[in-house]
Amino acid sequence: MNTSTSSNQGFLRAGVDEAGRGPLAGPVVVAAVILDPARPIAGLDDSKKLSEKKREALYPLIVERALAHCVIVVEAEEIDRLNIFQATMAGMRRAVAGLAPAAHEALVDGNQLPKDLPCPGRAIVGGDALEPAISAASILAKVSRDRLMVALDGAHPGYGFAIHKGYPTPAHLAALRQLGPCAQHRRSFAPVRQLLDQGVLF
Repeated sequence: MNTSTSSNQGFLRAGVDEAGRGPLAGPVVVAAVILDPARPIAGLDDSKKLSEKKREALYPLIVERALAHCVIVVEAEEIDRLNIFQATMAGMRRAVAGLAPAAHEALVDGNQLPKDLPCPGRAIVGGDALEPAISAASILAKVSRDRLMVALDGAHPGYGFAIHKGYPTPAHLAALRQLGPCAQHRRSFAPVRQLLDQGVLF
């Protein structure tokens, strides 16, 4: 997705966060955001603490006011090929690399820092509630992923993607047993792999 730029330069810190590491289906989405100190955004917080309505309201403000933002989608196939951790790290690298202007430092939510970032980085546990730029990234990632899962619900009806967003809810697990995995399901995740290992043909 496009980045936005501004002439307001200085020491640029990017916040980086992801959405969708836990689901059984769909992509993991990573966002990187450089906020503009001259254009503050009220109400930023960890996206998980915000209502869907609040996240949707903040999303366009972040896109409009940020000095730069980049959203990266890492598809289920790549998650299965690399594993979810490595796929998330790869998404973080791409998101930071996609910023224009480029970041001088990346603040990454969590306790792991991707290797080969294009700038120095710091991992911050609970950063999505502590650092506004990480909060903004968490909101962009969460809203972007939720929208993708609603669209995938139309392409793969019956699983309830629009409701549970691919997370392993009882309804999703029941649909998975009944319908079998679709192209969006992560074959490397245990509930999906177990169905395939049982030799059930769908």
